[in-house]
Amino acid sequence: MASPSSELPPLLASINSPDDVKKLAPEQLPVLAQEIRSTLIDTLSHTGGHLAPNLGVVELSIALHRVFSTPKDKILFDVSHQCYVHKMLTGRADKMQDIRQFEGISGFSKRSESEHDAYGAGHAGTAISAGIGMAAARDLLGDDYHVISVVGDGAFTCGTTLEGLNNLATTTRKFILILNDNKWSIDRNVGSLSRYFSSLQETDTYNVLRDKAKSFIESLGSKIIQEQAHKLVQAARTIVTPLSFFQQLGLTYYGPIDGHDVHRVERVLRLAAKRNEPAIIHLITTKGQGYAPAANNPPQFHGVGQYNILNGTPTNKGGITYSEVFGRSVAQMAEDDPAITAITAAMPGGTKLDIFRERFPKRFFDVGIAEEHAALFACGLATQGFKPYVAIYSTFMQRCVDMIQHDAALQNLPVKFCMDRAGLSPDDGPTHHGLFDISMLRCIPNLVMMQPKDEAELCHMLYTMNGINDKPSAIRYPRGCGEGVELPETPVELPIGKAEILQDGNDVAILALGNMNSLASGVCETLKAAGLSCAHLNARFIKPLDTEAIAQYAAKCQLLVTMEDHSIYGGFGSAVIEKMSELGQSTPVLRIGWPDAFVEHGSLGQLRAKHRLTVEDIAADILAKLAPKAP
Repeated sequence: MASPSSELPPLLASINSPDDVKKLAPEQLPVLAQEIRSTLIDTLSHTGGHLAPNLGVVELSIALHRVFSTPKDKILFDVSHQCYVHKMLTGRADKMQDIRQFEGISGFSKRSESEHDAYGAGHAGTAISAGIGMAAARDLLGDDYHVISVVGDGAFTCGTTLEGLNNLATTTRKFILILNDNKWSIDRNVGSLSRYFSSLQETDTYNVLRDKAKSFIESLGSKIIQEQAHKLVQAARTIVTPLSFFQQLGLTYYGPIDGHDVHRVERVLRLAAKRNEPAIIHLITTKGQGYAPAANNPPQFHGVGQYNILNGTPTNKGGITYSEVFGRSVAQMAEDDPAITAITAAMPGGTKLDIFRERFPKRFFDVGIAEEHAALFACGLATQGFKPYVAIYSTFMQRCVDMIQHDAALQNLPVKFCMDRAGLSPDDGPTHHGLFDISMLRCIPNLVMMQPKDEAELCHMLYTMNGINDKPSAIRYPRGCGEGVELPETPVELPIGKAEILQDGNDVAILALGNMNSLASGVCETLKAAGLSCAHLNARFIKPLDTEAIAQYAAKCQLLVTMEDHSIYGGFGSAVIEKMSELGQSTPVLRIGWPDAFVEHGSLGQLRAKHRLTVEDIAADILAKLAPKAP
C-alpha cells in the first residue's frame, strides 16, 4: 500500500497555529472541515487509528480554536482519542502521516508533545474532574482563562464523570462542558443516561426567559422579595421546560445543537464564554461523519487498522485473534452451562462478547463505561449461583482492583475476570499497554491467575476457569492474533498451579509466561548452539506458582530466567524471586520483561528491539549473566 500523501490540502496547509484558524473567513470554514476529513481518511487508511471519533468532531474542533486561545485557555478531551483534529489545528498537520508510528506523534493528547495539549489522557471519565482542578487553580491564582472539557456521551456512564459533575458548580463558576452526543462510545451506548440525552430539547427560549427573570429579580430592592421571586421562578421553570439533570446540578444548558453546523457551534461557544457560570453545550454529532463506511459501522472504525478507502475493508486482517477465541469459547461453554453470564464495559466488539450476545442476549450485559460497576454487578450475580465472565481490557481492569479485592476475593465469589489486551498494546502506547495487571492482582488472596501460551491453551484455561467455583479467577491474554495453532475440539481442565515442562535442561531454566513462550523457544535454540543445556517451562499460572518446578530447577540449574509481557517490577519474575526466598534457594534469577517506565507507542517489533526483548538480546543477557566474573 502506498504511503499517505505528504501534500496537505491548501487551506489546511496554511494552518500553522490556532491564530490562523481565527483569521479564516466564515465561508472558508466548511472548506477547511472537508480538507481535514479528506486528510484523516487518507492518512489513517495507512497508519490506522481512531477514525470515526475524529470525523465526528471536525466542526467542533474548528469552532473551539476560533473562540478560545490555547495554550492559555485549556481544552481537555475526555479519553482524547478524538484529538486528531485539534492536533492538526495546533501546528501538527504535517506530522499526521506519522501518528501512532514509532517515534511519531501520539494518538492521544500528550502534554510533553505540545503546549496546546492541556491534559494527557487515554481513559474515559478524566476530563471533567481534571478540568475542574484547572479551573480551581485558576480561581486561586486570580487568573481568567477558560477551561473547556469535551466529553462524549459514552463517558457519562463513567463514575468519575458523575463525581465531577456533582462537584462542578460548587467548586468553580467559569467552566464549559461540551457533551458530544453521538450515541456511541466504542459500541452503541446503553442505559438510562443515553436515553435521557436523546430526549432533551433545545432550550434557547428558556435561557432568554431565565435571563429576563434574573434581571427583574435583581432590580427588586428587598432581599426578602428577591428570595421569594427566585422561588417563584424556580417553580415556573417547569412551565417552560422540565428541570434537566444538568440544571439540577447548577449548569446552564444549551442545546441540543447540530454539532456539524460550524457557525452555530461557534456562536453558542461565544455565548457560553461570556458567562461567569458553569455551562454545558449539548452537541448532536455523527460518529464517522463524511465517510460512509465509518458512519455506517462506527464500532469497526472506532479504532481501525489499515483499510481500503474505497469500501473501508481491512487490508491487514490476520488469523484468529485471542479475543475471538475467548468470545467463541465462552459462548460454546454457555451452551451446556446455563449459569454462565457475560459482562463487558462498553466493549462487546473489542472483547468479542458480541458473539455471546448474539447467542445468549438475556445472559449478556453491557454496563457502559463503568468498569467498577461491572465488577460489582458480577459479584452480585455470583452470590446467586451464576458464573459471570467479566471481559475488560487490562488497562481498564485496573479500575476494578478494589472490587476484585474487597468484593470478589474477600467473599470467595467465583467471578471470572478476563483481561484482554494484556501486555503491549503497541500503536496505542502507554495509556493502553496492559503492563501492570499482574502486580496489581497477584497480591490478592484467594485469587487464581493465569496466562496461556497460545490460543489453544486459552480454550483450556477458560474451561479450567469455569470449574473454579469457590474463589475468583483471572486470565490475561494479549492483543491480536494467536500463534496459528489448531484449536481443541474438546478443552480439558488444567491442574491448578502446575507449569508445563516443554523442554528439560540442566544449565539454564527459562520460565516463560504466556506469549513470551515463542520467544523463549528461540532463546533455547540460541543457547543450545552456545553449548548450554536449557530447560523451557510454560509457567501457565501466575498464582499459585508451581513451587515444585521452581524448587526442582533452582536446585539443578545455574540460572533461572523469567520472561513476561509485563513490567518486571512487581510482576511474574518478582513472584518467582519471592518464592525462591521462601524456599531458601540462592540460585540467581534473571527477569526479562518491560522496564520500569511508561513504554512508548510503536510496532511490537520496534518496541521489543528498543527494549532488548528479542531472541538475540535475551540470549546475550543470559550468557553475560553466566559469564565468570573477573577477579
